[in-house]
Amino acid sequence: MKTMKNLLCAVLALVMMLSLAACGGSGSGEATADTYKVGICNYVDDASLNQIVENIQNQLAAIGEEKGVTFDISYDNCNGDATVMDQIISNFIADEVDLMVGVATPVAMQMQAATEDIPVIFSAVSDPESAGLVESNEHPGANITGTSDYLDTNAVMNLIFAADPEADLIGLLYDVGQDSSATPIAAAKEYLDAKGVAYKEYNGTTVPEVQLAVDSLIADGVDAVFTPSDNTIMTAELSIYEALAEAGIPHYTGADSFALNGAFLGYGVDYANLGVETANMIAQVLVDGVDPAELPVMTFDNGTATINTDVCEQITGKSFDELAELFADLCTAVKPIETAEEFE
Repeated sequence: MKTMKNLLCAVLALVMMLSLAACGGSGSGEATADTYKVGICNYVDDASLNQIVENIQNQLAAIGEEKGVTFDISYDNCNGDATVMDQIISNFIADEVDLMVGVATPVAMQMQAATEDIPVIFSAVSDPESAGLVESNEHPGANITGTSDYLDTNAVMNLIFAADPEADLIGLLYDVGQDSSATPIAAAKEYLDAKGVAYKEYNGTTVPEVQLAVDSLIADGVDAVFTPSDNTIMTAELSIYEALAEAGIPHYTGADSFALNGAFLGYGVDYANLGVETANMIAQVLVDGVDPAELPVMTFDNGTATINTDVCEQITGKSFDELAELFADLCTAVKPIETAEEFE
């Protein structure tokens, strides 16, 4: 009887040990430890920024499969509304995301102001240092870093005068409220002042205002128009490109998405690659444990000119092949594109 009692106690003890082990495994389960919550806020619905978001999501999915982790992504778009942006960011913080992603300068700046604890990775910020997001591109210094779509404005100016050496009035079309436009517009003015070429500024903060600005620059007879990677003008491009084409005025811009939406030429970074590299930085911080403060801002070789083949001959009288040859020594590559709303 005593032997049976001892055996029963031993069995009960073993059951309790296995139960505790199972509970311990559940509390530190790998599915929980290897799941990272990521909140992505996009600034506006345009081809460039949407392409970034799509490639962030696709690359994170690929990294997750490769490393055996899960990225639980919450995505939202504030459509340029500061109040909505604040609410989206507040929701991310309330949901205790592990990292926030700000697509475009205004979102990145608001995320920076909202938290000092949650890592923030930005994307498509043209000048992180001037925007006050980082101490320097090499050493960001806080909880924020990311990818930059810095624009070589002088390179775009060189293309304008390669196509039309006699141009004597350049229109500068941008939104004065877009921080991303400040530095390249200042650089364009400096370039044109040094060259002794006149310029005039045209501004708009909404699509109707941009359309009115385009009516004005057409009436003024500008020889070419320059717009940096300005999201306000980007959202209006489909509404203005036909008027510019009919007037024979080439629109030189700071992203290939403008050319996709009908502008004569876009010059700058590959936004699909920008999204991929943004995702890689997210994984470095969350999976590899890299400190954002020590993770340098990533910049890119942005020497690709994208020409819209639907409008180039109407505007310049030259075919794509002629323009590609003309621009060959001024770019790392010259690519054609046809008008569409979104990238395929």
